[in-house]
Amino acid sequence: MKQSQLFTKTRKEAPSDEVAKNAELLIRGGYIHKEMAGVYAYLPLGLRVQNKIKEIVREEMDAIGGQELIMTALQRKELWEKTKRWSDDAVDVWFKTELKAGGEVGLAWSHEEPIADIMKGYISSFRDLPIFVYQFQTKLRNELRAKSGIVRGREFVMKDMYSFCLGEADHTKFYNETIEAYMRVYERLGIGDDTFVTFASGGAFTKFSHEFQTIAETGEDVIYINRGKKIAINKEVLNDETLQSLGVTRADLEEVKTAEVGNIFNFGTQKSEDLGLYYTSEKGEKIPVWIGSYGIGITRVMGLLAEKFSDEKGIIWPANVAPFRVHLISLVGANGGDVKKEADNLYETLTGKGIEVLYDERDLRPGEKFADSDLIGIPTRVVISEKTLAVGKLEVKDRKTGKVEMLSESDLLSKLA
Repeated sequence: MKQSQLFTKTRKEAPSDEVAKNAELLIRGGYIHKEMAGVYAYLPLGLRVQNKIKEIVREEMDAIGGQELIMTALQRKELWEKTKRWSDDAVDVWFKTELKAGGEVGLAWSHEEPIADIMKGYISSFRDLPIFVYQFQTKLRNELRAKSGIVRGREFVMKDMYSFCLGEADHTKFYNETIEAYMRVYERLGIGDDTFVTFASGGAFTKFSHEFQTIAETGEDVIYINRGKKIAINKEVLNDETLQSLGVTRADLEEVKTAEVGNIFNFGTQKSEDLGLYYTSEKGEKIPVWIGSYGIGITRVMGLLAEKFSDEKGIIWPANVAPFRVHLISLVGANGGDVKKEADNLYETLTGKGIEVLYDERDLRPGEKFADSDLIGIPTRVVISEKTLAVGKLEVKDRKTGKVEMLSESDLLSKLA
């Protein structure tokens, strides 16, 4: 991508009504556009980051047997009435609308009921189980307040996975495999050391659940952690019973602010019983299917990364999710024909080797280009100028450490490899 062809532009200031650090950085860097409170469009740079996060999650879900699909955003009222979750008293974040042909539908805030209903057409025997399916879907939740940017919005992208098992033992095995897969995801995203599997309330889902909480100064949650035992408890379920079950005391725990980046729920058989999802066992018995639900907020994670990995100049993306691997900048100067030729050649070389490059060949002052580069936050900045040509090297700067090196082209390629 040549930066002159990128329709988005960086901004010195975020909109005056934007209070979330993640949204301020992402708007200024040209990653997102604010449509209204809690609702954002993802521009080309933002979509590239979102897709990188999705691909990491997809690889880990596929590795534990997940099959990808996509379900509908429109939800049937009668389906949710069967599980008593259509009522606003049970679920207070519904968006609902009237059909012109008559009848009321909901806009998807979650998909447990629809996927269980779908599975009625594919599960009849014990031989059909287990089944693990997942999707990347836009969820719509009528949150009362939406002041956290893309970390908590009214419209967001989630990966939600659902497991259908013969019974509790099979479910527990997959549940634990999913915990391990989630931790691999967070490790690959660069937040593994600061992310804890957290005992929490199930809210509108179940009585209890596990959350994945990442330590963050701007986080909206409070959890209590024991770093040595890698134990974490959400404030809402911090009581003697929970402490005893986990084998810790209050004195063993440290209070930290966190942001939730995932959650998993054990539904048991209640939804299957409500919706009529049964299988026939080897003995001919009719048994309800055991269901689990597993979520990762894709856009929420993106917002957290922007907040967690940033400084006073802008974002510092981890290499695995950065929109491009290299930000190539040409400083043409008064006699820049050779500089342009060298920069064009390096751009072709890097892209030819499959390295993603944002090439800033715009006619701007060096200070403007460097400020844009720092704000956008691509991991490696490569500068070609009359000065670098004179010594036969490339100026290479690491966005994270600030370290600057003068490297040959072959050394740069080795570094990127």
